Amino acid sequence: SRLFRTLADGAPTCLTVTLLDGLVLARSAFESSMHYRGAMALGTCTVLEGEEKDDALRVISDHLLPGRWDDIREPSRKELAATLVLSLPLDEASGKISAGPPEDAEEDLDRPVWAGVVPIVESFGVPEPDEAGAAFPTPAYLETWSR
Repeated sequence: SRLFRTLADGAPTCLTVTLLDGLVLARSAFESSMHYRGAMALGTCTVLEGEEKDDALRVISDHLLPGRWDDIREPSRKELAATLVLSLPLDEASGKISAGPPEDAEEDLDRPVWAGVVPIVESFGVPEPDEAGAAFPTPAYLETWSR
């Protein structure tokens, strides 16, 4: 993509990631909020090539799909040529976590309104094989995947 090519050319970047963990329902709109985990990294990317690129692809795959890399075909030369892998050093990074109950104003605590936290839960469902995959047993490692 144009973005990745621009980053590969040395443009400075800011990478941010936020995970929404819950909704905080207070007794007022002003005090209602969210539980979240967020991280930000600033820097300049470098392009990974050769063995570093191969290792990074395996690490990324194993992080997203634990155990799957050993079962699947490795990328072909054509696929590797079409794939740009960037590295962003974590020299300048920060993180923030929001947690806890609503922080209602003292005068709102006697309002007859429910307040609290509604957790947002992400989970994996039951694996659904495609037509050809139905002939094979579901891999055991799928049972260990969790969020």
